Formats: sequence, C-alpha cells, structure tokens
Amino acid sequence: MTLLDRVSLAVLQKFDPETAHGLALKAVRAGLLPKRRPEGPARLRSSLGALALHNPLGLAAGFDKNAEALGNLALSGFGFLEIGTVTPRPQPGNPRPRLFRLTEDAAAINRFGFNNDGMEAVAHRLATAPKWLPIGVNLGANKASPDRAADYVTLLRRFHGLASFFTVNVSSPNTERLRDLQGKAALAALLERVIETHEQLESAAIAKADFPEDTARRPVFLKIAPDLDLDELRDVADVALGIGVDGIIATNTTLSRDGLVGPRSSEAGGLSGQPLFDRSTAVLATLARLTEGRIPLVGVGGVGSAEQAYAKIRAGASAVQLYTALVYQGMGLVPRLLEDLDSLLARDGFSCVAEAVGTDLTADT
Repeated sequence: MTLLDRVSLAVLQKFDPETAHGLALKAVRAGLLPKRRPEGPARLRSSLGALALHNPLGLAAGFDKNAEALGNLALSGFGFLEIGTVTPRPQPGNPRPRLFRLTEDAAAINRFGFNNDGMEAVAHRLATAPKWLPIGVNLGANKASPDRAADYVTLLRRFHGLASFFTVNVSSPNTERLRDLQGKAALAALLERVIETHEQLESAAIAKADFPEDTARRPVFLKIAPDLDLDELRDVADVALGIGVDGIIATNTTLSRDGLVGPRSSEAGGLSGQPLFDRSTAVLATLARLTEGRIPLVGVGGVGSAEQAYAKIRAGASAVQLYTALVYQGMGLVPRLLEDLDSLLARDGFSCVAEAVGTDLTADT
C-alpha cells in the first residue's frame, strides 16, 4: 500500500462511512490520486462482448453513482467504469445511517435504496466524460414507480447515445420487491421490453452512423443476486440466452450474514466485500456451466487481490469488478492488482486473459 493510500485511508476512517465516501469522491474529482491510463501489458488486453478493454478490471457501480468524477476515475487504471445505480427521477434513498463498515470482516453493509440525482443530471455529466474508456450505466427503477419495467426502457433511451454499456439491475436488496423481477416470468417480460428497445436504438444508430466506431454494439448486461438457488440460476440463464442479453454480472450484494464477526453485522442491507467472495464465485461458476460460454460473464463480489480476480476469471469471468476493497486498500490497489494479475497469467502460460477464462471449469470435468 502506498504512503498516500495509508494516510488518506487513516483520515477517512475518522468519519462515518457515508461522509468518508463523499470525501473520497471529492478527492478523486480534485485529482488527488496518481494518474495512469489503463494501457499496460498486452497480456491483460481483453474483451467483454463488443467492448474492447485494455485490462479486465472494472470499477463496480456504487462508487460514482452520479458520474461526478469520471474524468479522473478514467485515469485510475481501471479498464472500464460503471456508474449508478441511476433511476429516471431523482430520489433521496433510505434514511441515514445507511452505510456501515465491517472492518473486522473487510466488508460493508449498505441500504442506500438507489439514492441518485436522476437520469437528466447524470446524462448531462456523462455527455462530457472521456470517450476512450468504456463507461457503463447501472439502470434501476424508482421506488414509487407504477411500472418498473418502463423505467428501465426510459433509462435505456436516455443513455443510449452516451454510455458504452448498460446494466439492468434487478438484484439490489434495498428497493422493496425489486428482486421479484428475477423470477422467470417477470424477468423475461422485463428483458423482452428492454432488448426490443435496445435493438431499435442500435438499428437507428447504425443507420445514421458517420464513422465505423458508431456502429459498435453497446451491450446490455443483467446483474443478479448471489442469493439465488440452482433452479433460479437455471431460469436466469435460460431467459438471458433466450432473449439475447449480452452478458451477466455476478453478483450484487448478499443478504447472508454467514461467518461475520464484526459488531455491525446485524444491520439490514446488502453485504459486500471479502465475505461475499466464495458465494459470488460459486454463483459465477454455476452460471458459466449453465451458459456454456455462450455469453460473457463479469465476476464481482469480494475481489481484493490479483489472486481473487484470477479465481473469478478461471471460474468463467471475462472481466471482474471491485469496489469495497478500495475502502480498505485505497486506489493504489488498482495498479498493484493488475501487475500481479499479469504475473499470474504469465506464470500459467497464458498469453491473454481469454485463454484463462473458465479453465477451472474445464479442469473439473
């Protein structure tokens, strides 16, 4: 860990978690972090559907909900960024306190409830974001929406010309009954509307494209919970493959509290960080088997080292994301993880990330 990270983390730990998060975001906006572009060893170049990535490490949704610091985040070393969750209308989310550190567990619990500035404010900021790095938008429904599926369609239309990819988030535990949309019938109905709209927007964009890069497909991903059983995961895979989703992000936060030792472990909300690693990786591997490599997967949940990122890749992930680990290790984790991941790939004789994807699954058969 760098001296800057040690000092900044020590200062931030003196504030309540949500205030500390706000201060960290302001520091990034002010440029108070080492700047590095994501270009690195050729071995780390990868792809995620139609997205070409300089490296497979992404910043998960939640850190920069409102697209406030994208200029400097693009220079933090990540291969791609995801903002949000964004809803059509602004909403304050749940009452504070709603974010809790579980230092003993290297984890966090949040019950934010999709607090955000709304799509218009976020779209205005996203319009000025760097264009050379893939930046996606995590889409959510307003808590009081009478038609939550319509919210996702509205967001897709608003952000289509601005974002590199879209994530349909039906897996947050902090919006009442949102996870009900993961049921097979409800999920199919939602995704049919989203994908139909997406295809219309893609066709219109291709038809009026002035440059070849304008014809590149903007993927739609589905983000699922880690708390689904095998039958539910099978339903998710069937729907995603049948309707034509471009990929699955596995996973969101968990409601489980297994094995926690921290004093705040009983707080309501979604758990992220190290305790989620095994559960989310098991879900990822199950999805990889169910989808048989027919769509790319993103591994997220408990990634805090190159070894853990590598385990996600070997379990079937084409790319990985992290967020909570930054709370405990700082932004210096990003270049360190990428350097170590490159070494792990080289050690095992892989010339690129794609060669390592799912290799543990192959070894199991």
